[in-house]
Amino acid sequence: MTTSAPGRPVGGSYDPARTTGGGLTAELDRLEAQAALSFPEELRILRGLGLEGGTVLELGAGPGAVTRRLRAALPAGTALIAADIDGELLAHAAGPGVTLLVADGADLPLPDDSVDFVLLRYVLQHVPDPAAVLAEVRRVLKPGGRVACTEVDSALWGAAEPSYPELAGVHAKMAAAQRADGGDRSIGRRLPRLLRAAGFDDVVLRPFATTNDDHPTDAFAPQLGPQRLEPLVARGVLSLAELALAADRWNRFRSDPDAWVMLLGLTAAATAPAGRGPQETP
Repeated sequence: MTTSAPGRPVGGSYDPARTTGGGLTAELDRLEAQAALSFPEELRILRGLGLEGGTVLELGAGPGAVTRRLRAALPAGTALIAADIDGELLAHAAGPGVTLLVADGADLPLPDDSVDFVLLRYVLQHVPDPAAVLAEVRRVLKPGGRVACTEVDSALWGAAEPSYPELAGVHAKMAAAQRADGGDRSIGRRLPRLLRAAGFDDVVLRPFATTNDDHPTDAFAPQLGPQRLEPLVARGVLSLAELALAADRWNRFRSDPDAWVMLLGLTAAATAPAGRGPQETP
């Protein structure tokens, strides 16, 4: 079983049309289902980390599954900017009170010191140079502004009972395919160090969990089911036999009344310092 989400502010390993069996339409459905599963808990953490209002930038917003939830949760006067490099994908995020910005995350057309809060949700795992994106985030944040990065880590994805060790090879191939495309499914463990290296202060790490004690097991299907693996068969990364194995184990899991699953996410947050530092152009 595995889970991930979108966001590719500077190219990278995310292709919405090839992430889920069924193409773009299925991927849009998956992202909406994922936000419904975990974003209420993520929002609680984000509020504790300083998400209040002002100017909020969601970088790597994709089709807006989280954008819409942010708009509903934030005060009416909040200036909410949804940015993504994929204009066609971002068009799905259009709505009242949201400014759409088609832009490369490493080269944002925003002034220095202009944003109060930046959210990168499942973005950095997909970009080839996370440091470049974080440097740009630091530039646009106001002194004292906050950045929050939410990610997964393939070694810390969660837990399931019953577990199926025979699927370890399938998941390893999925992670390797993302690495080959310039991504990194183990980036969650490096978030605090990446933020410190980018010159941020007050770095903290907040894990969160979503379980089928709170949601029906079938609600996890778009994230954990075999449909996520189908594009890897078309690419030659997985065999049909491996896909069939994954489908069989998922069907066993979802039909087991005692099955339990917990998905883990990691949110690292930090504060923009008063000055951008001598290494940056004034």
